[in-house]
Amino acid sequence: MLGDLRVLDLTTSIAGPYATMLLADFGAEVVKVERPGGDDARHWGPPFLDGESLWFLSVNRNKKSVKLDFSVPGARRVLSDLLDKADVIVTNQLASGQKKLGIDALTARLNRPGLIHVSLTGFGLDGPNAALPCYDLIAEGYSGVMDLTGAADAQPQKVGAPAADMLAGSDAALAVLAALHRREATGQGCAIDIALTESMIRFMSPRIVPYLGSGEVPRRSGGTDSVIAVYQTFETADLPMTLGLGNDGIWRRFWAAVGEPDAAEGADVATNSDRRGRRTEIVERIQAVLRRRPRAEWLSILAEAKVPVGPIYRVDELVEDQHFRERSVFFRIERDGHDVPQVALGIHVDGEAAGYVSPPPRLGEHNHQVLRDLLGYDDAEIGALREQGVI
Repeated sequence: MLGDLRVLDLTTSIAGPYATMLLADFGAEVVKVERPGGDDARHWGPPFLDGESLWFLSVNRNKKSVKLDFSVPGARRVLSDLLDKADVIVTNQLASGQKKLGIDALTARLNRPGLIHVSLTGFGLDGPNAALPCYDLIAEGYSGVMDLTGAADAQPQKVGAPAADMLAGSDAALAVLAALHRREATGQGCAIDIALTESMIRFMSPRIVPYLGSGEVPRRSGGTDSVIAVYQTFETADLPMTLGLGNDGIWRRFWAAVGEPDAAEGADVATNSDRRGRRTEIVERIQAVLRRRPRAEWLSILAEAKVPVGPIYRVDELVEDQHFRERSVFFRIERDGHDVPQVALGIHVDGEAAGYVSPPPRLGEHNHQVLRDLLGYDDAEIGALREQGVI
């Protein structure tokens, strides 16, 4: 769907590479430019597979890698030539770093009015914190999500995946698509400014807006204080499960399914607001019921009754789930005799899921191909750049 789009990826770590992988999964040609040491994430491990970090391998498929040493004269010319061929540039350098390399929006878009420039930083390009470095952990701390994650008597907890990185990466890809839509009509590109902290803060909107409107500060509770009553984890006779009684119909179906339909009746539990007022009592009663049977039985019974319910999987259990296996959520790409595990994009269009073209690239794997086929350099020029240490 994006087969006519060329993206220049100057990012490292997770957020930027994830953004460009999303575009690549939809068919964009992504040229990943890396310094001699490579993307930081190449070294994040163990675990490693065939000498490379599995974190890196999780967000870099369908790309071409060019190694470029900006400390060597001549690298700027290569970068400028790559920019001339690009529709989109994505960078996670701070504003000062962008200006130093000449890849800030003002410089990069000079004489390239159609170029879409994406800056993906911790705090954005302006404001008091703009010059501060930032990782996912830092962004999660700013956003409030850590303060609301975990049990009431426990320490604040980070989300179990790089949530701010993944959200900001998704935002970047979404913004690129919107910018492309406008460029189709006007021919004009734009400068896009995305901050990890702000993507994570937006993720917290359902907790922030109620505070702003009511003045009630939400507290960490182990996920038992949802606006929905009841919406949390429960123990069974063996394993924990999740249960979401999100409306009055589901409330009644739940109690009918567990054999106590009378529990759903009465003015004191008729609405979600009523049930929130009696949450503690209701949770205790539901917990007593669910402890009577093992989880597998409850999952079957409640699924049959169309009650939202599920297991709490470990990762090893998740990847064996038959539903997700049949949906091809997990797959492997062969590379140099190794099977590189991947997680699919998870978006289906006209019944077809986005596929893959190539495995995550080795550092500098496509130097010659990109410089020759895309930029039109001849073998002598490429050889000279290699001798100079540019590539």
